[in-house]
Amino acid sequence: MLQQKDTALSKAARRTMAQLLESGKEESARIRVENIIHTDINVELLEILELYCELLLARAGLLDASPPPEHYGKSAYCDPGLEEAICSVIYAAPRTEVKELQTVRALLVERFGKEFAMAAMENQVREGKPLVSERVVKKLKVEPPNRELVTMYLREIARAYGVRWPKEDYMEEEEQMGELEKEVDDEHKDDGDDDPIGGNAVRQKLEMPIEREDLSKATPPKEIGGPKSPVSVAPPGSRTDNPSPRVRLPGPPSDLKPVSKAEDKRPKKNVVGGKIPDVDELAKRFAALKK
Repeated sequence: MLQQKDTALSKAARRTMAQLLESGKEESARIRVENIIHTDINVELLEILELYCELLLARAGLLDASPPPEHYGKSAYCDPGLEEAICSVIYAAPRTEVKELQTVRALLVERFGKEFAMAAMENQVREGKPLVSERVVKKLKVEPPNRELVTMYLREIARAYGVRWPKEDYMEEEEQMGELEKEVDDEHKDDGDDDPIGGNAVRQKLEMPIEREDLSKATPPKEIGGPKSPVSVAPPGSRTDNPSPRVRLPGPPSDLKPVSKAEDKRPKKNVVGGKIPDVDELAKRFAALKK
């Protein structure tokens, strides 16, 4: 519950830091952000102690199986697998706001003796190793955070809330972007000089999307109009002897005129009795011509 409370307070404080950075109050933000850093460190400490308590709960049988203090004089025997957890809880409990840890610490001191508790409070070194976890000792140190850590916190807060800070970095980024854009423009200009006929411009124009209205105005190719007819008549070209040519269709000659009824009644040549001669008559005429 204390971890959740500190985390909520830290989020609210981060929003305030972002507002200070946006309004240009950097020095005030640097001082106030130290509270956020200490709160985060305290939350991490509580998480470590929570893990140690879970370890002690899981191995409670080893605590009960340990011989009582009178068997070892002033100090009781502690299992090596529990020594770091027990000493860390005894060392950190008075420096936290969790009342339940105070009760656990009192039970551990009663179980393992005051000499063991004093050794844990002083963080004595046994067999070349300190009794208390180094992470716990580091997070319980009372010292102001260094300037680099403060700057890193302010950068992350500004990035999370979209604040342009520090301005020097953004100015450098803008200058770099400007230089890159200038280089790109110069390259485009160089490409244009190498292409005197405007090939790049024509290529860009061809790559532009064609609007629907332009497509409707375009003349479709001949193949789109449907299947091509197998019979095609090319119109005759005009000549000096025929300035007005006409298309002549296959069939009877176009210059033949229909015979009228009056002309049809006139006597016809080479016709006997107005009738067509037969084969014998034609034979007689052919013999006469020979003579």
